Amino acid sequence: MALILIRGENNSKLLNAIADIERHAKLKLISKPKVISAAIADDIVEKILKVPLRSQSKAATSFFVKEDITLSIMQIKTIHPPAHVIVVSDEYEEYEHLDAILDECPDLEGYQSKKPANNNQQNSNSSYSNVNKHNSNGGHSNRYNNNKPKSKYNNDNDSLSYPTQLRDYRKDYLSAD
Repeated sequence: MALILIRGENNSKLLNAIADIERHAKLKLISKPKVISAAIADDIVEKILKVPLRSQSKAATSFFVKEDITLSIMQIKTIHPPAHVIVVSDEYEEYEHLDAILDECPDLEGYQSKKPANNNQQNSNSSYSNVNKHNSNGGHSNRYNNNKPKSKYNNDNDSLSYPTQLRDYRKDYLSAD
């Protein structure tokens, strides 16, 4: 179990960072994100990093994830969230302080987990289902396939393969001389 601290410019960026952590870093939140004071978050980060911050945050949140500290750090390194994400290790004294104040903090408004409650069941209403993800156009929407320029070498009704089309093009080009 790891404690995550996110600091950013506004709540929208915090919510996007949480969504990135869930979707792309594939970390499972086991507590609701709590709103914490931006000044407290900045102070904790300065103490952990042992350097002054270049900019002060305007919003901050913290929560626990199911995965251990090392895995959480490695997974978060792979994403580029729109806010500053810190994994607070239990080795730091700030961990105890942050853990203690989380019980008193309100929930972050606007947060809704995108993952189903039971990982073994697939959500039938999910927009991420395999049926919707892969359509008959090879994964592309219709806008890429309906706006093709029409020519004798790019005809949807023509069953010629690309090498045949290229050979015909060369023949037409060479005979034009």
